[in-house]
Amino acid sequence: QVQLVESGGGLVQAGGSLRLSCAASGRSFSSYAMGWFRQAPGKEREFVAVISWTNTTRYAASVKGRFTISRDNAKNTVYLQMNTLKPEDTAVYYCGADFDSWGSSWHEYDYWGQGTQVTVSS
Repeated sequence: QVQLVESGGGLVQAGGSLRLSCAASGRSFSSYAMGWFRQAPGKEREFVAVISWTNTTRYAASVKGRFTISRDNAKNTVYLQMNTLKPEDTAVYYCGADFDSWGSSWHEYDYWGQGTQVTVSS
């Protein structure tokens, strides 16, 4: 079992930056992939970024070049650095743990955090 706790969300103006953190406990952190997803009101949860247990990364087209996912296995934490934020980035951001692959579909993930709100004002 894995427990995930996100932090770092907030209100920021367009063009600004935020860094989200997701602290994990339980199963050996270095043995599975971690992903970030987001969900805006009335929309489905959508893929943002994923980092594998070998530090390979993949991004959604909408955030590539602006967001960076990273992990610190010594701290059992995954990060999402978000730069040049846009109003359309406004959503609740969730981190997830994927034990079997490093997927871009939320169905593939085994555990989720509670989410952290990111609001970007224009």
